[in-house]
Amino acid sequence: MKILLIGPQGSGKSTQAGLLAEYLGIPKISTGDIFREMPRVKEVLAVGKLVDDEITAEIVKKRLQESDCQNGFILDGYPRTIEQVNIFEPSFDKVIYLNVPRGEVVKRLMQRGRADDTVELINKRLDLYYRQTQPLLDHYKSQGILVEVSGLGDIQKVQDEIKKSI
Repeated sequence: MKILLIGPQGSGKSTQAGLLAEYLGIPKISTGDIFREMPRVKEVLAVGKLVDDEITAEIVKKRLQESDCQNGFILDGYPRTIEQVNIFEPSFDKVIYLNVPRGEVVKRLMQRGRADDTVELINKRLDLYYRQTQPLLDHYKSQGILVEVSGLGDIQKVQDEIKKSI
């Protein structure tokens, strides 16, 4: 099964993707994890820039061709935009949107205590996220593969809802 897990920062994507991958016996592929392992990409991220869409698509495409992905995968972090979909889109069986109200996301991110987690910066990142993600959600909804799951509640409750949806 090929699954995309999508949601704003602080929605619990990585946690839920890891649990689901373990349950299904398929790998969790996170672009963030891949980027942190690549010296050239780490340099780009270190100066606050984003990795361009073509490079990101190529990295994801290459990773999905590895043998452990032959029976499926859970993707976290790609695609983030319609532009990325147009460059390369794995044919997903399901797209799971972890819906968490904006106020709750801000609260969760503020609790992390990171230097770049000020209310102003969090709201700026969320504005960009929602602007880029809505067209993506519409795209997958029109394909009939989008499932919306509430990201509120305890981790196991959210995981149970995700499992029901697939």
